[in-house]
Amino acid sequence: MTPTDTCRFLDSLGDEARILALKHFRTRFDVTTKSDATPVTIADREIERRLRELILSRHPSHHLLGEEEGGETGDGTTWVIDPIDGTKSFVSGLPLFGTLVAVLESRLPAYGLIEVPALRERWIGYGNSTVLNGTPCKVSSCTRLRDARLCTTDPQIFIGEASRAFSTLSGSVAISRFGTDCYGYALLASGYIDLVVEADLEIYDVMALVPVVRGAGGIVTTWSGHPITERFDGTVVAAATPGLHTEALRVLGKP
Repeated sequence: MTPTDTCRFLDSLGDEARILALKHFRTRFDVTTKSDATPVTIADREIERRLRELILSRHPSHHLLGEEEGGETGDGTTWVIDPIDGTKSFVSGLPLFGTLVAVLESRLPAYGLIEVPALRERWIGYGNSTVLNGTPCKVSSCTRLRDARLCTTDPQIFIGEASRAFSTLSGSVAISRFGTDCYGYALLASGYIDLVVEADLEIYDVMALVPVVRGAGGIVTTWSGHPITERFDGTVVAAATPGLHTEALRVLGKP
């Protein structure tokens, strides 16, 4: 498929995810705790099952990895699905959850979808372009920590030295906000947030976010400054500008 075809297909996957998510959002449903102590719901399972069906019916030879049903990455093209990123928000009735779909080419994130059903907002990133509901968006021009707006999902994800480093970082910025999951990266791509810092992430948590932030002009690496690959260490620093990214890495321990 051409890049245009792939982006259109991602858009259609976002439509499907939105319908299924909103069918269950703020209704009564059972919540199961998985072996890693994270919650899962019928919405997680239904969305992943439907997206798998659509992807494999169109690309039966592609690899596919999902949070709920597993799978594998591989050479060539791999689709990575997080059906509900922010399940804790979803079960709490908070609207900041999203569906993430990434397309990896040669094991690196090339396309990304962030679908936020409750807010009816959808970001798609590829190459040097990211759009929000079809309209191009760009990161901010913030270059200094003291002026930055920072997001992370939960300060409790940082442990030991990482916790101390994040505390120093959050004390160095203008504004810190928590509980955003994938929405923080989406707001970064649109220029409302300048910096997102997280740890303890899995491949399905992050792969879709990279093309969205990068396409809007931002930069995304690990805390060590390395690119995000399928073997990344779980840490992420996403910043609007190289200058801000460098300042954040310095505080987090990269010289």
